[in-house]
Amino acid sequence: MIRYLILLFIFTLSLYAQIDKDELDKLNVEALLIKELTTGEVIYSKEALKEVKPASLTKIMTAILAIEQQDLMTPVTITKEMIQVEPTKAGYKEGEIILLGDLIKAAMIKSDNDAAMAVAIAVGGNMAHFVEMMNQKAELIGMNDTHFTNPCGFDIGEHHSTPIDLLKLAEYAIQNPLFNDITRQNQHIYYSLNTNRKFVAKTHNHLLNRYEYAVGVKTGYTSKAGPCFIARAKKGDNDCLIIMLNSKENRWTIAQQIFEQVFQPAIDLWEKV
Repeated sequence: MIRYLILLFIFTLSLYAQIDKDELDKLNVEALLIKELTTGEVIYSKEALKEVKPASLTKIMTAILAIEQQDLMTPVTITKEMIQVEPTKAGYKEGEIILLGDLIKAAMIKSDNDAAMAVAIAVGGNMAHFVEMMNQKAELIGMNDTHFTNPCGFDIGEHHSTPIDLLKLAEYAIQNPLFNDITRQNQHIYYSLNTNRKFVAKTHNHLLNRYEYAVGVKTGYTSKAGPCFIARAKKGDNDCLIIMLNSKENRWTIAQQIFEQVFQPAIDLWEKV
């Protein structure tokens, strides 16, 4: 038992000792958080409290609210308001009927804005009420410096968050198994119920295609927010979240390198014991 506790203590120390904080400090990113979920430790933090534009990371809130509020087999009739958005769209037509679950997957996997709008109006009754629900949920889970104005992530009005709030949102959402199942999918194929038109939602999260331990979560981009990424990877008993905002670096390469720094030392240590 004593030997086990000593090994566990050394394991934890080695995990954090291998994070190259000096190199992370040099990265051209506006904000960066790394949390090891197994231990609950934030092992790197840069500008955690800075006000940022969350872009399509917003859709995490949209998706988790819908998953919690309504049966995913609910048919949703597409209205004119739902499809009056740009730029990323599935291309629904007014009057088409799509399952709510398919809309959620399209919003999360491909980041389709018409899908996110359809989810919001279907669940909230109208967009304004759904935005109220988003802000109420944000307050409930401790996102004290976040304000949502829309379900898509558009830079409209006072739509803003902070890296630490986005970390809270991601941690909350990944407690839901269905949410996790959606975010790890490379693509989702689905059909309109009344026209049988085929839709293909392919992920923008290229880390899923190149790193075997990646399991989500969401990408985002607007001209004001820049390239954003909430990444999660699991390897053995280790589980790690990265919050990356306004990155001028290659998001996929940097995230993979960070995950390998977090995961590899523990493997090496156990092999030597």
